[in-house]
Formats: sequence, C-alpha cells, structure tokens
Amino acid sequence: MEIKAYARYVRMSPRKVRLVIDAIRGKSVSVARAQLVFMKKAAAEPVLKLLNSAVANAQHNNQIAADTLYVKVITADGGPVLKRFTPRAFGRATPIRKRTTHLSIVLEDRAGAAKPEKKSAAKKKAAKPAAAAKKKTNAS
Repeated sequence: MEIKAYARYVRMSPRKVRLVIDAIRGKSVSVARAQLVFMKKAAAEPVLKLLNSAVANAQHNNQIAADTLYVKVITADGGPVLKRFTPRAFGRATPIRKRTTHLSIVLEDRAGAAKPEKKSAAKKKAAKPAAAAKKKTNAS
C-alpha cells in the first residue's frame, strides 16, 4: 500500500533539495532517517520532517510498521518564485529570485511491493499457452 505526504512552499531551492532526496530514494525508512540526521545540508531538515510525517501517516491511518516501509518515490518540484530587487551601482537594480519547493514522498510496504510482481508473473505464464495455440492454428 502506498503512503503519501507533501510539503509545499519550502523556502529552499529545488536544486539544493534534490541533492538530499537523491541520497534517500529507494532506501528503507530507518536508513533514510539515519542519513538525513547526519547530513550536513540545510535541506535535510525539511526532508526529514516530511519523511517522519509520511511514516506517521502509515502508522496512524493504515497500521503499518515503520520498519517495513521504504522510499518508493520522492520528488522536489519548483514552487512559486518570490521576486525581489537589490540596488546596484549607478542607480541600477538587480533581481533576486527567492525560490520555493514542493516536496512529495511515496512510501511503500516491502511486503506489499512483492505481491503485484507475483500476479504479473502468473499473467505472463497464462498468456504463453494461449499464444502457442494461436501459432498452431495459423500454421495449419
């Protein structure tokens, strides 16, 4: 089962946040938490907060234990840009773009992730005999 959480309008550049989220994508929740706690990036704090929120959603809403979850998908998309100006030489002004980020995370249960693979493998096996029967009728 997929568990989702969102953090919107985080006052940080998406480019800087992507450096942090790339480090935890595909990892288990316990490993991801450990990496985020000791990471020396400012973006690690809001990402850790988002991860903890998603884990709390899983435990409260779906009664799923945190040790069975892993980070399936995590994205950092650009939000609205705050446009400011700073004075420069000769009476000019230069724009400053204060970027924001929309974070989204999807956690999935390791046990739940293995079940759909078995179903698709069963469908492939069922499809092969039917395809073989079609070939025989075409050859006749």
